[in-house]
Amino acid sequence: MPESLALTRLLNHLFGPIVAAVLKTVGIHPAHAAAPIDDTFALELLVACCLIVFFLIVRLTLSVENPNPAQQVAEMIYGFVGNQAEQVIGPGYERFQAVVTCIGLFIVILNLLGLIPGITTPTSVPVVPLGLAVVTFIYYNAHGVRVHGPLGYLRTFAGPVWWMSPLLFIVEIISHLARMMSLTIRLYANMLASDLLTLIFFSFMPFALPVVFLALHAIVGVIQAYVFMLLSMIYLGMAVSHEH
Repeated sequence: MPESLALTRLLNHLFGPIVAAVLKTVGIHPAHAAAPIDDTFALELLVACCLIVFFLIVRLTLSVENPNPAQQVAEMIYGFVGNQAEQVIGPGYERFQAVVTCIGLFIVILNLLGLIPGITTPTSVPVVPLGLAVVTFIYYNAHGVRVHGPLGYLRTFAGPVWWMSPLLFIVEIISHLARMMSLTIRLYANMLASDLLTLIFFSFMPFALPVVFLALHAIVGVIQAYVFMLLSMIYLGMAVSHEH
């Protein structure tokens, strides 16, 4: 079987035929038609559902006088991300705070799943960071178009010097497309290297020393999630800024 997790087997049992049929209608033929859902997607779905449940619990149990632990954690995260967004994006950052918070939390949890024995870090699979990068790319460009209008946003790519506009426009288009590649490779390469390093030392010394590398994996996972979130804020700030 292409999957190893009980969750993946359950999802394939319940939804495998439907997913395979949908993929075939759009011209995608999964390598395993009987089990089109892999461990990576199953873990992504699990993390997304856990985050939704967490935020629902926080919302339904809000209390000013007696905040529960979930609310306290949510307030800490909200305050931290809000401070970062205010500094990076500037006025109006509140509109984007929820999205960048979800991006950061989603990535950090996926990264930390690699600490569990038998689970490959989902972000060490190229399609996961690529998908996150594409969503980020679409999101910040959509808000750039919303703020400036289609033509106005395209004009921001041309720069203030009219005779250099054609060259700058091409450079900016390439630069924006390269952001997707940069976000993808940075997250993928770091988490893959961390996974491999931990696996190698576990195979040679399966006891005390690998604990150090597990701690290193956790640190790398948190840092990479923060970097991805911070870059998303920077791109958003540049897209919606009126100073070009």
